[in-house]
Amino acid sequence: MDHARAPALEALEESAEWLRARRHVDAGGSDACRISASITHADDDTTEEVLLAALRALAGHADSVERQPPVRLPDPSDLELEQAVLPRDAFSGPAEHVPAARAAGRISAELLSPYPPGVPAVAPGEVITGEVVDHLQSGAAHGVIVPDAADTSLRTLRVAADTRAAA
Repeated sequence: MDHARAPALEALEESAEWLRARRHVDAGGSDACRISASITHADDDTTEEVLLAALRALAGHADSVERQPPVRLPDPSDLELEQAVLPRDAFSGPAEHVPAARAAGRISAELLSPYPPGVPAVAPGEVITGEVVDHLQSGAAHGVIVPDAADTSLRTLRVAADTRAAA
């Protein structure tokens, strides 16, 4: 499994590190699209103002954070994939990893739910399309997280094994 970090994640880590190093604010729950900080019962007006001041300062620093390419969103009808086999058969059956560029037309053997929003783009047993591959790869380049993918970089996709070659 490849755990290479996408450029957007590095930019966000830069923002989170900037908050930590310069303002002593931990944004540990952050991802490629948001900064998440917690306010708890132990906080008060003073600590809340520290957070707000840090976020205002980060906004002033935003021009130095690398902009990421947009996520290409397919037409909604392009996300209505053909269910070729039962999800359990695709997920549990023989599978292989193929380069994403060669995954179109193959049957997915994994669930691919880009976050945000966390809605599955591909379910096991569905036929992968070029539009979906383009959407997923543009998301990966942007820094979207696909936590359930076998290869979270999305350079390869897990697909049902092609048993025609073995026959």
